[in-house]
Order: sequence, then structure tokens, then C-alpha cells
Amino acid sequence: MPIYTGTGDDGSTGLFGNRRVAKDDTRITAYGTVDELNSVIGLIAPDLGDNGGPTRAQLQAIQNALFEIGADLATEGGTASVPRVEKAIAELESWIDSSEDQLTPLKTFVLPGGSRVAALLHLARTVTRRAERCYWTLRREVAGSHPVPDSIGVYLNRLSDLCFSWARLANKAAGVEDVPWTR
Repeated sequence: MPIYTGTGDDGSTGLFGNRRVAKDDTRITAYGTVDELNSVIGLIAPDLGDNGGPTRAQLQAIQNALFEIGADLATEGGTASVPRVEKAIAELESWIDSSEDQLTPLKTFVLPGGSRVAALLHLARTVTRRAERCYWTLRREVAGSHPVPDSIGVYLNRLSDLCFSWARLANKAAGVEDVPWTR
């Protein structure tokens, strides 16, 4: 059976539940950006070493949570991800705390870059921020009819912080200085 159906050739796509919407609908933009983020997270794993930053298991846990988040965003009134996401928020906070304990406090803003893993983590951070903005737009737009879980916004906010902290940790592990912002 081919993967193409032709049903989207008119610029529409189906949500879970079979309602059709425009491919640029706010809901599609939100879960599409989460899907893009999941792909960016997948770019990081092949370059990981054993000397700091995230582990493959941590990245896979994030990808699994993002997949469930995407499914909820693709479902009007979807809440299946809430138990996993609420638990994962605490896990992200623990990983942030652990990472920050190994770093010196920042005295200036840093530019994205440094080692390859750090650069990819900065990319993941910026895509996470975009996914978060898309989430808040969707949340505002559907507030009265099909609300989206608050925990998704919290999760995305923590994930962006984690990506930043892990990027700094990856630079430290690689012996590469963070790139300071200069005026």
C-alpha cells in the first residue's frame, strides 16, 4: 500500500478524529513544529560522546514525550500525554539542575555554537522556543472549544532551558569555550 493518499492535494489534512483542516491551521503548525523539534533532537544522538551532556536514553525519553505531545496537539481535546508530560517536567528539571551544578555561572550572554553537539543543542533550543510559541498561539485560539493541556507549555519551556544548559555542558566536555556575546 502506498504512503500517499492524495487527500491532502487540496491543501487540507486530517486531524485525529477525521476532521479536515487547512495544512496551515494553527493546530497543524503547532504539532508540525513539535515534529520538527523531534527530528532535531534525533540529529544530536549520533554525535554524542561519553563525556558530558545528554545521553541517548535521555534524548529518546524526550523524543517519546514529544511524540505524545504531538498526538495530543493533533487531537482536539487531546490529553493522553498529560501523565507522561507531568512526570517528564520533573525529570527535565532534575537534568537541568544536574547540568547546572557542573557549570560556572554565566556572566554574559552566549552565542549559539562551540562544539558540534553544542551547536545542535542550541538549534534544538531555538526550535523548542518556536514550538512553545506555536503552542501558546494554539492555546489562545482554541481556549473555549478544545483547550490544550497546560503541561505541554510548561514542558516545552523546561526543554528549551535544558537544551541551553546541555549545550554549555557539551562545550565544557569538548574543551570548547562558550562563545560570548560582545557588543
